[in-house]
Amino acid sequence: MWKVQLFELNFDERETDAVKEVLESKWITMGEKAKEFENQFSNMLGDNVFSVAVSSCTAGLHISLLSLGIGQGDEVIVPSLTFVADINVVRLVGAKPVLADCESFENWNMSEKTIKSVLTNNTKAIMLVHFGGYPCEMDNIINLCKEKNLYLIEDCAHVPGAKYKGKSCGTFGDYGCFSFFTNKNLSIGEGGMITTTNEKLFQKAGYLRSHGMTHLTLERYKGRAISYDVVESGLNYRVDEIRAAIGIVQLEKLKLSNERRKKLVERYIENLKGIKTISIPFLNLPDIEPVYHIFPILLREDINRNSIIEGLKKEGIQTSIHYPSFKNFTAFKNLKLNDTPIAENISKRELTLPLYPTMSFEQVDFVCEGLIRTLKELE
Repeated sequence: MWKVQLFELNFDERETDAVKEVLESKWITMGEKAKEFENQFSNMLGDNVFSVAVSSCTAGLHISLLSLGIGQGDEVIVPSLTFVADINVVRLVGAKPVLADCESFENWNMSEKTIKSVLTNNTKAIMLVHFGGYPCEMDNIINLCKEKNLYLIEDCAHVPGAKYKGKSCGTFGDYGCFSFFTNKNLSIGEGGMITTTNEKLFQKAGYLRSHGMTHLTLERYKGRAISYDVVESGLNYRVDEIRAAIGIVQLEKLKLSNERRKKLVERYIENLKGIKTISIPFLNLPDIEPVYHIFPILLREDINRNSIIEGLKKEGIQTSIHYPSFKNFTAFKNLKLNDTPIAENISKRELTLPLYPTMSFEQVDFVCEGLIRTLKELE
């Protein structure tokens, strides 16, 4: 039904061949492909980085909190404009989520200023998100964490390959957590990666990923171990060989895919500049190398977003919202969440337009023409 979907996979015969190779090997649970994927991902991020492949970014965030000993009585500061996974994992370990607002209507990331405004004596960690592929301003946040002795977890679901002042996202905090969900820049369907530069935290995450076991099934299969010890209670958050193999191929494509996203975003901006009923965030921010995960716009306050979505749907254009406010979800109705006025305003007005690396400039033009036409019809 869609002439332009919100997202399309950047897959070809290379992913098919990678899956076939795994199936023919007759070993499909976590093994050598997962190790290779981890090693290559570490190399992409830079020197002295350790990576642990997991079943999802949410699993990575959960492991990070457990590894750092965060639980009952602790507060964790999370962005108010993000996916529900961040607040869910904080609640699931028994900690209290505290919301940090967006820096501004131009920069939707949390910042040192918005974090400091909600700090308390119970704050134990900051879980930040690099929204939409655009890195947070990290220097002041890192200094704040050092000053207040706070753990830092980077939710890097949107930023594989992004950098702040030349340093890769996912290497600033105690842990970084990446997503490889279907619509992400690096897509394997389901899956994620935990990263750290701390070897002890790397080992801890590895134990928590697989039941706290010292030796995995592959090592016993290969005859490198007879049995195993369990050194702590862990979970089963492993990735399988099929997804790891796809991940290796996707990682090979990532740089060019991100460069293509950049060109498509530049086309969007050129087409939409001067349209007074919308604004575009994250323009001309210093010190960052984004990877353009999504293309979000902000509708003027008097524009009915649902009417725009329906109008674009009639044109055959799929859109989305990043993200609904936590306060609108049934699960959080009785949770006393602090007010974050900028984020709550953005949640009511944000609209995400299609963006993916195989998209053509003609499709970008078609989306822009449809959006402009729909906006004019509603004036």
